[in-house]
Amino acid sequence: MGLAIQEDVAALQRQIAAAIQAGRDNEAGQLWQRLLDVDPDSTKALFALSQRAFRAGDLQRARELLRRLVALDGQDLQQWINLAVVCRGLHDDEGEAAALTGALTVDPTDMLAQLLRGELFERQGRRHEAVRAYGAGAMAAPPVERLEPSLRPLLQRALAFQDAYQRDYGDWMDAHLAPLLRDLQGEPLGRFRDAVDIMFGRKRRYDPQPALFYYPGLAPVTFFDRALFPWMAALEAQTDAIRAEFLAVLARQDGFVPYLSYPPDQPHFQFAQLNNSPDWSAYHLIEQGRVVTGHAAQCPVTMAALANVPQPHQLNRTPSAMYSLLRPRTRIPAHTGVSNVRLVAHLPLILPGQCGLRVGNDVREWEMGKGWVFDDTIEHEAWNDSDALRVVLIFDVWHPHLSEAERTMVSALAEGIAQFGAGDGGFEL
Repeated sequence: MGLAIQEDVAALQRQIAAAIQAGRDNEAGQLWQRLLDVDPDSTKALFALSQRAFRAGDLQRARELLRRLVALDGQDLQQWINLAVVCRGLHDDEGEAAALTGALTVDPTDMLAQLLRGELFERQGRRHEAVRAYGAGAMAAPPVERLEPSLRPLLQRALAFQDAYQRDYGDWMDAHLAPLLRDLQGEPLGRFRDAVDIMFGRKRRYDPQPALFYYPGLAPVTFFDRALFPWMAALEAQTDAIRAEFLAVLARQDGFVPYLSYPPDQPHFQFAQLNNSPDWSAYHLIEQGRVVTGHAAQCPVTMAALANVPQPHQLNRTPSAMYSLLRPRTRIPAHTGVSNVRLVAHLPLILPGQCGLRVGNDVREWEMGKGWVFDDTIEHEAWNDSDALRVVLIFDVWHPHLSEAERTMVSALAEGIAQFGAGDGGFEL
């Protein structure tokens, strides 16, 4: 560009700025066109004139200008988005698709470009491609309430399309699998069914979320196969005797404490209503690795039964065992435990009905005389919707898939934590 042209361009830009500042819109438009005539490669003029043409409803002119702009520059995402919108207005699917490809080449994570691509594919009946584009856009989007209001309908459309697609896909797959599932009726296919439900969004995926210590390589199982716990049958056989000991303790009404007792200066989160509440209380037999002597002396049958259980040994932390009481109309909110090296076992003692436990997607009701073991690092919650007291003996056990050597090292780790002075406790059931 020669010196004279540069001077003309600079003069025109000053005049344009003055016209815009003074609100002389028509004059500014004429000056932008003069600037483009003087400098056909002016990206500023191309952009400004394309916007003016769009607002005036001259989509053909806007498309022409924007095509010249992206050919000269194309580094600005908005150039491509504008071109895509104009092409859509002209029912130019090919041009719209090319413009969106250009936008996503600049930034593959751009929410708007992905959502617009999804909408184009939806209009074209390309459902599989539409759901992928909509999904990419939704993944990049903030929560709907934080999104610019003008963009919310597009995101909501994308989410609704995803939901409908997943339902249709899931229904189709159910029909596809049904004959084979009938042939395999009676086989243990619960995990497969859960996997399919999670795949199609009918159930959530729950992974272990230990608050303190995660041990890799241990499968995230909700309720464990009782065959892994050969001591369970002997414990269950003592149910009546253990219940009798509890009832004697209950009659004395001494030694029961709130299950949760956070100091007032500590966050309570979802447990605010149950903190220091008698609605969920405990009678501790073993607490943070120490036998509660006075309580244990009153429950010899229970303590003898627990002595045959492989409880974990972690200094100042485990084992733990207690009678857990849940008053009528009380719900324990969803939460996760602290470490997957130890599991939680329940033996029900008093069941008024309308009581249950959810671990991940697995919801069960206790049965008298039947114990179970579950991974409490998977989100779980419990409830007593009856009008009477529910009581369960709760204790912890080693994860059965830890070798003896691994258990030894986990115990040594706890000793090291204690010697370092990093604090006691924190492994309450």
